[in-house]
Amino acid sequence: MCTAAAYSTKDHYFGRNLDLEYSYHEQVAVMPEKFPLAFRNGKTLDSHHAIIGMAFVVEGYPLFYDACNEAGLGMAGLNFPDNCVFNDNMEGKENVASFELIPWILSQCTNIEEAKKLLETVNITKECFSEKLPPNPLHWMIADKNDRQIVVEQTSTGLHVYDNPVGVMTNNPTFDMQMVNLANYRNVTAEQGECRFAKGLDLHPYSRGMGGLGLPGDLSSASRFVKVAFTRMNSVSADDEVSSVSQFFHILHSVTQQRGCCKLGEDKYEITIYSSCMNLEEGIYYYTTYDNSRISAVNMHHTDLTGNKLSVFDLVKGDQVLYQN
Repeated sequence: MCTAAAYSTKDHYFGRNLDLEYSYHEQVAVMPEKFPLAFRNGKTLDSHHAIIGMAFVVEGYPLFYDACNEAGLGMAGLNFPDNCVFNDNMEGKENVASFELIPWILSQCTNIEEAKKLLETVNITKECFSEKLPPNPLHWMIADKNDRQIVVEQTSTGLHVYDNPVGVMTNNPTFDMQMVNLANYRNVTAEQGECRFAKGLDLHPYSRGMGGLGLPGDLSSASRFVKVAFTRMNSVSADDEVSSVSQFFHILHSVTQQRGCCKLGEDKYEITIYSSCMNLEEGIYYYTTYDNSRISAVNMHHTDLTGNKLSVFDLVKGDQVLYQN
């Protein structure tokens, strides 16, 4: 499962946790403006916005998990089993395969309004990238540098685009139901909170943080939604780059998964493979991995964005310890 979030200080940031029991050979990929984009519906873009993100690169094509473009629009695909429905091609629609929805949006749009407009025409199809890579059930969160966020879900009732007032997304249930569930925690507060147990009864708070009693701590997607929404919406940091990026990872790391806590079968455990943070203004992709908590970064503007060749960067893995004596 996974978690995505947006965060704003002086700049605007967007990223996600990828939670899985296995890893492909993920790499940070930069798609320049002239990289030829040939979509399965026949549309080809020879020139488009440059894109940076985490991808599984297959036969020279980046299958993006999450990414942002040079205009300041970010997008991430998260697991959405059972609820997700991808269709056959439909007459009169822009038929876009699920694996190419991220480049479809990011190559052409600069903000949420443009993304919404483009999505009005879209039918997300179940076309495979290849026989060995069938479509994964996904939904998407999109964020821009104007501090706007939306959620995109295609279910049995059609394609739904939700405004996202809490700036986070996890997995099931559908986004509208996640927001209904959030109301169960309307009394949770970052402050110490008042005693509402009974009129006239004064119960002494024996610990700091008791206003947060009731916040879930399990690893389910509904619980992670509540916890990361509370953390994100109450987060405070300085607005310089280092402080902002550090705080963003603290937000995501509030719901990371540790090996051993989510068992899926014999010797199979879901863990947070990586966490990402994209500065939407600057086009910088920051990340940590399960075995390397040090923040690494790739700046898209330090590559040739006017060319047609993909730039790829292997992830820095393995613990890095600074010995001070």
